[in-house]
Amino acid sequence: MDRMRLGITLPSFVEKPEVALEVARVADEAGVDGVFVYDHLFRRGRDGERRPALEATALLGAVAGATSRVTIGTLVLRSSLRPPATTANIVETAARLAPGRCAIGIGAGDSESKEENQTFGLDFHEMDVRIARLEATVRAARDHGAPIWVGGLAAPVRAIAAREADGWNAWGLDPAKFAARAAEVSAAAARSPFECSWSGLVVLDESDDAARDRASRLNPPPDALVGGPETVAGTFAALADAGAAWVIVGAIDASDPRTARLLGDVRSAV
Repeated sequence: MDRMRLGITLPSFVEKPEVALEVARVADEAGVDGVFVYDHLFRRGRDGERRPALEATALLGAVAGATSRVTIGTLVLRSSLRPPATTANIVETAARLAPGRCAIGIGAGDSESKEENQTFGLDFHEMDVRIARLEATVRAARDHGAPIWVGGLAAPVRAIAAREADGWNAWGLDPAKFAARAAEVSAAAARSPFECSWSGLVVLDESDDAARDRASRLNPPPDALVGGPETVAGTFAALADAGAAWVIVGAIDASDPRTARLLGDVRSAV
């Protein structure tokens, strides 16, 4: 899998930071290429209860200190939460903490961000204002020691990725749709090198049967990828053919380090 790198999202919605750090360490040891943190103030579970969230930039710094090899990154910093200059300083600090192994995703936020912002007295503007803020943040943050990816599917977001950033991240697209969007964004990219990355929900286990059994307990959304290493590797190979330089696993059971270990098996299965 030389032409594509594998990443995993860390468990951000937990009380104890050590849970996330353990997954990061396991990924580092297992040969996974990258670990990525979410950027939320809180999340609601399916039962409506508010879940805690580890602050993204603090966690990123802790992960930098707990690992030695993996790329560390964000999926994605929300431009509505911080002034552009603050985000630029975060990027530069992360790049100093982990030289040569950072990739920072930035996004405009979506409808799920609205409650978080408003709960803490932060504006959640209409799309055109958020797009303008995203563009200003990307311009401020780039060229500070780490590549900047723009995350999001909307056409104005993809346009900013192509015009201003070093990469684009798409969440949850199937390989055919990803291929079409990645080709479009890459063709319009103003900066070089430029990378497209895919991320999405995955239930991975030692076999297809074990993964289906695990999914029956976890109850993932219908669009989650479920399978053992060979099945998951097949989809990842299709995404690589579609133009994905990175595939980043959003593990449904993110707190279980086994998924990070199994990603090493996925690599050997391709």
